[in-house]
Amino acid sequence: MVTEQLNLFMELNLYLFVENFLFFLIATLLIVAINWGWKDTKPYTLPLPFPGWYKIWFGSVQLLGVLLPLVFMLLWGVWWGDRTVLTVLGWYFIVLGLQIISERVTLRQLQNVVWVMVPYIYLPYRFWQLYEGLTILDSQSELLWVRYLLIFELVLWIVSYAIDVSQLPRLFRWEVQSNSDVS
Repeated sequence: MVTEQLNLFMELNLYLFVENFLFFLIATLLIVAINWGWKDTKPYTLPLPFPGWYKIWFGSVQLLGVLLPLVFMLLWGVWWGDRTVLTVLGWYFIVLGLQIISERVTLRQLQNVVWVMVPYIYLPYRFWQLYEGLTILDSQSELLWVRYLLIFELVLWIVSYAIDVSQLPRLFRWEVQSNSDVS
């Protein structure tokens, strides 16, 4: 019984490793290809200063999207020893870390507008990860709170995605025309 559970756990991790590795490979190749297309543009810098609400939004996403799942992973995955929770949230953090690294490299090293697109590649995959985590955890009653966390995270990241999209004009420094200028 224990050997069978260990085999299932290893198969799940191998499957998730391959899936996440393929995603990272495709995402990185896409970023490299788009970077190559934008190689002759002037260096990109963040439009400063950030709006006042940005600190609240960014802090909330860090707190609710990083710290809260970390607490759940430590409690259910490490403290109470549920390997499935550890696997689901472990891969969540690995891909989140790869996104942060990709954002830093594209903004600080490549210094072009390709930085703006990194969340648009990674966030839809995070939606998939969270949905897949819900299916992996199935309907085990002892993991109900972890399932609630995954649903909450899914909603959080979808809202974050919408906020990211709403910031495109600011990030690209598009000029805004008033209605009186149009007529």
